[in-house]
Amino acid sequence: MSMRSYLDFEKPVAELEAKADELRALDGKGDGYSLAEEVGKLEAKASQALRDLYGTLTPWQKTLVARHPQRPHFLDYCAALIDEFTPLAGDRTFGEDEAIVGGFGRFRGEPVCVIGQEKGNSTETRIKHNFGMPKPEGYRKAVRLMELADRFGLPVLSFIDTAGAYPGIEAEERGQAEAIARSTETCLGLRTPSVALVIGEGGSGGAIAIAAASKVLMLEHAIYSVISPEGAASILWRDTARAQDAATGMKITAQDLLRFGVIDRIVTEPTGGAHRDPQAAIERAGAAIEAALSDLAGLSADEIVDRRAQKYLAIGRTL
Repeated sequence: MSMRSYLDFEKPVAELEAKADELRALDGKGDGYSLAEEVGKLEAKASQALRDLYGTLTPWQKTLVARHPQRPHFLDYCAALIDEFTPLAGDRTFGEDEAIVGGFGRFRGEPVCVIGQEKGNSTETRIKHNFGMPKPEGYRKAVRLMELADRFGLPVLSFIDTAGAYPGIEAEERGQAEAIARSTETCLGLRTPSVALVIGEGGSGGAIAIAAASKVLMLEHAIYSVISPEGAASILWRDTARAQDAATGMKITAQDLLRFGVIDRIVTEPTGGAHRDPQAAIERAGAAIEAALSDLAGLSADEIVDRRAQKYLAIGRTL
């Protein structure tokens, strides 16, 4: 088990858990006096502190949680929820982009197309997956997968976790804007049910390109925004130190976006965030996806397309 990583605002919890670990290590040594009761009290205090803390997170704190390095990533969800997963590579135009992983498999026994942005969880894998920032070939691969799913009548599940599309000059030279637009268009035109789940960061058009689904879900402490808080602060105030103000003003949390009708459901995370109990977080996500697909079952292709269109046309009408 890897060592737990704490965010700065989690310091009170970290101190209590560290004390509990120290006493646990001493328990049973020396004169044989049991420290189990003291350990239990500290653990109870730590659990309560964690509940209190995560019950009142600010938008900026949620941003930090969404970016937590130990948060489960797409490949973790895929391994746990998708059976017989067969990945497809390449866009049949330029090359392969491993920032987006996609393929076909079975969810709850039914065949599906699965697409997700993968950040990686080590230096090696982060470089391999370009920190989850897709290039044009990644979005064109997603289009290829969605078109195959549409042809065979398969639901499309997408998992969003990106700071944004890759902004490098080579990506621009290969048509990044067109690739994002084409992927978004393909999402909106799918004649099969589609469910998108924001599991971490949902950064700008780079996220929307695979998130324009029939049902959009978000984990409780995920974020979904047109630009990062740091980017907004640098534009508005020319000062990235005001990222906290930007995070509050942009309304990037799942709770805000549900109220605005941008998303359809919030998936509750374990106390302390998905990184505290990845298995429980993934199980809850799976149940939410299953419920979303159930809501879409029985609709005709025309109804699916029309409902999706009406969903996005309605955003902003009642703000």
